[in-house]
Amino acid sequence: MKVTIDLTLCQGYANCVDAAPAVFDLGDNGLAVLLVEEPGPEHEGAVREAARLCPVRAIEIAE
Repeated sequence: MKVTIDLTLCQGYANCVDAAPAVFDLGDNGLAVLLVEEPGPEHEGAVREAARLCPVRAIEIAE
């Protein structure tokens, strides 16, 4: 799985950080930062939940 964040959409709600703190964080600008571009299978559920919870759909997952 490969994860990307569309920073033109991100509004810094931090739902991704709450759902998957090992994969996402917030930068100094208040927007999401991807800590792990290709998270392992142990993070798959949390990453999918983070994408689902993003109100602006800024997180994309590629298989």
